[in-house]
Amino acid sequence: MTTDESARPRALARELLDKAGIVVSRAELAGMELASFGLGDFERTGLALVVYVNNDRYCARELVMLPGQTCPEHRHLPVADAPGKTETFRCRWGRVCLYVPGPPEPKPKAVPPAGSEEHYTVFHQVVLSPGDQYTVPPDTLHWFQAGPEGAVISEFSSTTRDESDLFTDPRIRR
Repeated sequence: MTTDESARPRALARELLDKAGIVVSRAELAGMELASFGLGDFERTGLALVVYVNNDRYCARELVMLPGQTCPEHRHLPVADAPGKTETFRCRWGRVCLYVPGPPEPKPKAVPPAGSEEHYTVFHQVVLSPGDQYTVPPDTLHWFQAGPEGAVISEFSSTTRDESDLFTDPRIRR
């Protein structure tokens, strides 16, 4: 994304953080990552990330999602002697539908982005509203989608190594 292309998504992410009442520093805003996963359609498949800390023991960050935006299906693989990332998602604002292995939801609230359906395989639905949280164990397939207003989700996890994530969609590049 060019600087001009990233201006609008950054402004929208900032608005959602403000709605959630989450104060971030100028440096954190300047370092905000806009992840489009190499698909070139950020507003449909992507998310904004504000990292507070990511070291060799733990990670804390905000995931900011535009209305209906999807983070694609993936899992966090073991790395060296670590079992893979454990992550807890806590919804701060909006609504997010999280999908993990288990009995599939007969009427899911979210749907995979058009043209990518074949790359979504888990459909056990967990709906997170403000104050709700859910922990995803290491090496567990999951994906999530923001509700119609968007969502702000705090992530608390073991060390984040985005380069070791395995996405179901082979087109995705991190």
